[in-house]
Amino acid sequence: VQLQASGGGLVQAGDSLRLSCVASGHTFFSEYIMGWFRQAPGKEREFVAAITWTSTRDYSDSVRGRFTISRDNAENTVYLQMNKLTPGDTAVYYCAADTSRTYIYTRPQTTEKFDSWGQGTLVTVSS
Repeated sequence: VQLQASGGGLVQAGDSLRLSCVASGHTFFSEYIMGWFRQAPGKEREFVAAITWTSTRDYSDSVRGRFTISRDNAENTVYLQMNKLTPGDTAVYYCAADTSRTYIYTRPQTTEKFDSWGQGTLVTVSS
């Protein structure tokens, strides 16, 4: 499956932004675990949010209460609504898919659990 992320940009602290990620190719999208990760300069890629095939949501502590992940299976799209952005949220954001269809969700979510990745979209938050 191919993933195309979009929606990044330059915003000010306190602003909101919505990222989108469209899946294409031979896809059982509704059955995938979809996730968002981010990577700040000089740091490792870290988990941000995930949504399961039943739309159960999971978040990292750093974004819980500010970010919301959602999915539209009819459009093969996953979204990340980001509110109350801070400079600490500045990073390249990647969408990812776990296409294994094991119907098992375990924590923590790591990059190794996802087998398909989008190209990343840059989010820059100025103070």
